Amino acid sequence: MFLLLPFDSLVVNLLGISITVLFTLLLVFIIVPAIFGVSFGIRKVYMKTLLKIFQWATLRIERGAKEKNHPLYKPYVNGEILPCTGIIAKEPTSLEEEIKEIRRSGSGKALDTPEFELSDIFYFCRKGIETIMDDEVTKRFSAEELESWNLLSRTNYNFQYISLRLTVLWGLGVLIRYCFLLPLRIALAFTGISLLVTGTTVVGYLPNGRCKDFLSKHVHLMCYRICVRALTAIITYHDRENRPRNGGICVANHTSPIDVIILASDGYYAMVGQIHGGLMGVIQRAMVKACPHVWFERSEVKDRHLVARRCDSRWLQGLTEHVQDKSKLPILIFPEGTCINNTSVMMFKKGSFEIGATVYPVAIKYDPQFGDAFWNSSKYGMVTYLLRMMTSWAIVCSVWYLPPMTRQPEEDAVQFANRVKSAIARQGGLVDLLWDGGLKREKVKDAFKEEQQKLYSKMIVGSHEDRSRS
Repeated sequence: MFLLLPFDSLVVNLLGISITVLFTLLLVFIIVPAIFGVSFGIRKVYMKTLLKIFQWATLRIERGAKEKNHPLYKPYVNGEILPCTGIIAKEPTSLEEEIKEIRRSGSGKALDTPEFELSDIFYFCRKGIETIMDDEVTKRFSAEELESWNLLSRTNYNFQYISLRLTVLWGLGVLIRYCFLLPLRIALAFTGISLLVTGTTVVGYLPNGRCKDFLSKHVHLMCYRICVRALTAIITYHDRENRPRNGGICVANHTSPIDVIILASDGYYAMVGQIHGGLMGVIQRAMVKACPHVWFERSEVKDRHLVARRCDSRWLQGLTEHVQDKSKLPILIFPEGTCINNTSVMMFKKGSFEIGATVYPVAIKYDPQFGDAFWNSSKYGMVTYLLRMMTSWAIVCSVWYLPPMTRQPEEDAVQFANRVKSAIARQGGLVDLLWDGGLKREKVKDAFKEEQQKLYSKMIVGSHEDRSRS
């Protein structure tokens, strides 16, 4: 046997007491309130304290920049974000007018001949450069600019000047976030996920009925609320009387994978998605035992386009069958199909708008001062992203439940999707864009290039026909 020295025994006892106290505080102040859906207001006090520190740090930086005559970049003016207008300001003109102007300035001639001229190339070169400089799509997949520094050194150009005080404050923040908040959040996330898998598995063995539905609902809500606290999420829900109801489809803008947790901690939803492997697959298999989620599996077909068509068909069929039963839970869908950086809403896929169900729009807007919730999947893997989330100060967001919307007789699915998208963008203070978010992973479609070619060809051929008639 090993005998412990008095000092070693004291250290072990202190460590045991510390762990006991920590788990007791965790249980009393976080887990139990999460189970009952109550809050002691500690997170709001924490948020207000952080705001004061951020404001002081920003003022200190601005004062230091003025002393050294360093220019400051301002993405905000008087607290309002600058409109997302282009870098290049010009009046909209047609292709024909611009080529006429180029020919006139280059050779002194107007568009008198239908033949191709070498100077016409300059129009397409200029448009290409303007598009690169003033790209409306790519800027939606990078971190949002901040008005004040959040001591994370992640997203604002101004915060390169650091004084000794700020350096000490930043170092203290690193210790708090990595040595206190991170272990606490990992423990909470582990608790929430473990309870979700265990609880849904147990509930899944119960016979179908009211008891199973009741337990399933509360197990899901409890576990999602614990996971929300694992991110120190401070969420404000507006117009809760408009929350989605059974037999409907809940559609929301998409910034982050945690959008699901944000919404599911305030409501009970059926999920739609692809079957995954690993830990995510374990969670999915456990969840579907207690709740009618719609998971689909990709067939083993080599042609990826055929795979996409078959998956879309199965997804749409499962969605239609689900919403036809008015006793089933509302389905939660993110029609953009990818994460956008919390500044805009991009094109909604039309699938969920084709089946004639009532749509419940939801707008989600994050406050980037406390942590950037946007997931840039082309830059960060899931593990890295979750680490960034758990080492941020907090996740603060607002959720608006909009009145239910239905498809009008004269509308097609695309028009209905655009109307819902516009309502979400308007409520969330987001920019409404027509572009497909999938462009961040794909090359420009040939159709876009062919459209410009057709316009130019029509201009040349049309001019030639007019001369022939005359």
